[in-house]
Amino acid sequence: MTTPLTARQRLAALHNYAAVNGEDFTGQNLASARTSRLRFTRCSFIGADLRHATLDGCWFKFCDFSDADLRSASLREVSLAGCDLRGADLRDADLTDARFGSVNTGVPPLGLTNITGARFDGAALRNVQAEGVIGWPPGHGANE
Repeated sequence: MTTPLTARQRLAALHNYAAVNGEDFTGQNLASARTSRLRFTRCSFIGADLRHATLDGCWFKFCDFSDADLRSASLREVSLAGCDLRGADLRDADLTDARFGSVNTGVPPLGLTNITGARFDGAALRNVQAEGVIGWPPGHGANE
């Protein structure tokens, strides 16, 4: 009998541009997970441990990262649209060339990314684009 793969192993086994839809990673230990260029839609990462994870070039649409631990994660060139990052810990994360935005779901605009209460101390925010983002911290370069 084979042992089922952990969430970290399942993610690492996926190839570039693979779609991950509706997966529940709530509270999962994904620390140091390494993957890139995956497309996540409606996935839950609530309270997940993503410390030191490498998620470069991934797309996240309508994903929930509330209270997730993303300290020192590599999130270079990620796209977050319509995501909930309330209370997420992004201290020392590398968000170089990341895009925070909304999903065009009509008028008035719905599907906004919410980062209220997220922590960005020491995060690399070079060339970050943030449009239609709720709670973007003043002085962090985007939308200024």
